[in-house]
Amino acid sequence: MADIAFEKDLSVAETGIEGLKVVGLAVHGDSRGWFKENWQRAKMTELGIPDLRVVQNNVSYNEKRGVTRGIHAEPWDKFISVARGSVFGAWVDLREGSETFGKVYTCTLDPSKAIYVPRGVGNSFQALEDGTAYTYLVDAHWSLELKRTYTFVNLADPELAIEWPIPLDEATVSEADLNHPYLKDVVPMAPKRTLVTGCNGQLGRAVRALAEERGLAGSFDYCDIDTFDMSDPDAYSKYDWSLYGTVINCGAYTAVDRAETPEGRVTAWKANATGPALLARTCSEHGITLVHVSSDYVFDGTAEVHTEDEPLSPLSVYGQTKAAGDIAVAGCPRHYIMRSSWVIGEGHNFVRTMKGLSDRVADPEDGLTQVTVVDDQLGRLTFTRDMAEAIFRVLGTHAPYGTYDCTGSGAVRSPRARSTPRSTFPGSSRSGSTCPTGRKSWGSTSRRSSRRY
Repeated sequence: MADIAFEKDLSVAETGIEGLKVVGLAVHGDSRGWFKENWQRAKMTELGIPDLRVVQNNVSYNEKRGVTRGIHAEPWDKFISVARGSVFGAWVDLREGSETFGKVYTCTLDPSKAIYVPRGVGNSFQALEDGTAYTYLVDAHWSLELKRTYTFVNLADPELAIEWPIPLDEATVSEADLNHPYLKDVVPMAPKRTLVTGCNGQLGRAVRALAEERGLAGSFDYCDIDTFDMSDPDAYSKYDWSLYGTVINCGAYTAVDRAETPEGRVTAWKANATGPALLARTCSEHGITLVHVSSDYVFDGTAEVHTEDEPLSPLSVYGQTKAAGDIAVAGCPRHYIMRSSWVIGEGHNFVRTMKGLSDRVADPEDGLTQVTVVDDQLGRLTFTRDMAEAIFRVLGTHAPYGTYDCTGSGAVRSPRARSTPRSTFPGSSRSGSTCPTGRKSWGSTSRRSSRRY
């Protein structure tokens, strides 16, 4: 049996491969044997180990010294430890786009040392003692669909130059492991996929365009209510959610005035509250990051400046449904609630409506002679391109989960009610969004219960 270092403090050490972390476990022992806390969520996450959402515990028992397994990169995070004996472990970064792709890290694991292995990092080990029991926790259930996404590299690849304590020609190795490709021929493990809901709306189109511009289209899937009604519990079975790492929810019912009607009220609650609640539950169950787009209508407009910690105080049915959606999404451990105002992009919006009305006024053959616009609303325009960039930014920088208020820059404006042959609407210069690198605020919104054009 390996010599175990007793009574040392719990510790975490970096390895040079992003996300791969070695854990020094506190083992308590005497003449009777030993005891350890093999996984301790609170203590380990405080030291930098990701919060592993454990759904499966596997054990590999190795009868004889020299049994060698791997190198396999799997589509889940895992926490590896040894219950009996010891192993020589080798880990290789096989993630697509990783700055350390092909980098190798090796060390010996015994009951006093564990390792956290992120998705896409190839894992292998060699038993150094007879009767070695190797155990690991994972955050996804094994499935044939996921197995098809494994990535492999050859244990004997000279480019990796792994110095196995027991030469591979003297070790017990499966035929499959002996015939895996060398690093130069490896197909890297692709990142988890991203699902964008409401893809045909203003913001959904902007998110799609930005993903394509940044070369991410291959890992993005898109849906709208005609293909995925997120308020329908039965609709969730059409996706294998274990394949997704992020959901960007751009879907919503935004007809503020129609939400006050009996029919509109039902639709608004389904789209803005029931749908996000079901989506949040699904993302929670599968460890998915959920980005949910919300609105300034969750406030009553009485505050001069709205902040993220202001209590919800919606006045309209639309605002109430959006607030309910925010509450549901906040229950998802990995969530970003992105609140904005006066969103302008490709598709139906206030500016297009006003332009259309203005064109009608300018047409002498049209019966419309003037346009009246509300003047009791204050806010900032937010271009969908800027909002999409803000979403990509919080995801790309791994910003703290939570709520972010994000609007366009510029002065707070109000539409002006005029009885003139020309309509007016808020002006704004597109000089960039107020993005959440920290807490940001926005201008006061309307105190009315609904918006009128």
